[in-house]
Amino acid sequence: MAVYAIAFIAFSIDLAKRGAAAAKAADELRLAHDGAELPAAERERVGVLQAAATAKASAGAGGTGAGEASGRASRWRSATADGASVAYGRSPALRVGVAMTVLAWLLHLTATLLRGFAAGRVPWANMYEFALTGTLIITTVFLVVLVVAKHDLRFLGTFVTGLVLVLLGVATVNFYVSVVPLPPALQSAWLVIHVFVATTSVGFFALSFALSVVQLMQSRRESLVASAKAVKKSFLATLPDSTTLENLAYRVTIVGFILWTFTLMAGSIWAEAAWGRYWGWDTKEVWTFIIWVVYAGYIHARATRGWRGSRSAWLAIIGFSTVLFNFTVVNLFFKGLHAYSGL
Repeated sequence: MAVYAIAFIAFSIDLAKRGAAAAKAADELRLAHDGAELPAAERERVGVLQAAATAKASAGAGGTGAGEASGRASRWRSATADGASVAYGRSPALRVGVAMTVLAWLLHLTATLLRGFAAGRVPWANMYEFALTGTLIITTVFLVVLVVAKHDLRFLGTFVTGLVLVLLGVATVNFYVSVVPLPPALQSAWLVIHVFVATTSVGFFALSFALSVVQLMQSRRESLVASAKAVKKSFLATLPDSTTLENLAYRVTIVGFILWTFTLMAGSIWAEAAWGRYWGWDTKEVWTFIIWVVYAGYIHARATRGWRGSRSAWLAIIGFSTVLFNFTVVNLFFKGLHAYSGL
C-alpha cells in the first residue's frame, strides 16, 4: 500500500504539471493572438499550436460558407487561448508513477500468492481475499492496457491507484480474516474458473469507470470552451477529447461484459452442481444479474439508441456502482447461500 501511495502521489504531481502546462500554453496563445512579443524559443511551439487550432477549425467548418468558417476559426482560436487541448511532453513524475505501480504490482502479486500458499488454495474464498485478488487484477488490467492501447492512458494512474488504495485499505481494516478451510460448496474447480473470470471482469469495469469519470470532466470543459466561456486551466487540456475517452470506455466495457456474461453462466452451472438448481433468486445471484442488465443496457443504448456523451458515461458509472454494492453491501448485510464474507 505504501508503494501504491507513492505511485498515487507521483501521478497526482503529473496531473498538477499538466495543469501548469495547459495554463502556460493558453497564456502564450493569448499573447500571440493579442500581438504581444514572445521569446524566440517559444514562437515555434506557439505557431504549431495555432496551426493545429486553425486546422481543427477548418475541418469543423466543412460545407459552410467562407464567412462562417472564418468565424469558427476565430472562435476556436479564442477557445484555445482559454484552455483547449495542448501538447504535453514527457514527465518524470509520470515515469515514476508507472515504475512505482509496477513495483507495487509485483509486491501485491507476491502477497496474494503467499496468501494462497498459506491457505493451500486459490486466494479468493472470502471478502478479504477477493479484495486482495480483485485489486491486483485491476492493476494488472491497467498495466496491460498501457502496453496495448494506441492512446497514452497513463493519466488514469491517479484514478486507478487511488481506487486500489481505498479498496485495499478498507479490506485490510474491515475485512481481514485468518486463513480458514473452505466451506463444502466452495470445494470445486468452479471456484477457480467462476471467481477468477468475475474478478477479471471487475478489472475492466473499473478501468471503464475511470475513463467515464474523466470523460464527464472533459465533456463539461469542452462545452464551456464551445460556448466561449472562461475555462479554468487544468490537466484536462492535455488529455484526449471526450469522444475518444467515451470510445475507449465502451471498448473496455465490452470486454468486461463478455467476461461477466461467462461469470453469470458459470455461476449457474456451479449452483446446479452444488445445490441442485441453476437459479434460486439468492441475493447474490440477483445482484449478479442486475449488474449484467445494467451493462447490457449501457451497450444496447449506446450502440442502437444513440446514447452518447454524458448519458453513456453515467450508465458506465452506475454499472460500476452496482459492482461495488454487490461486493460490499450484499456480502455484509444480506444473508443467503453466497454469504462467504468470512466476517
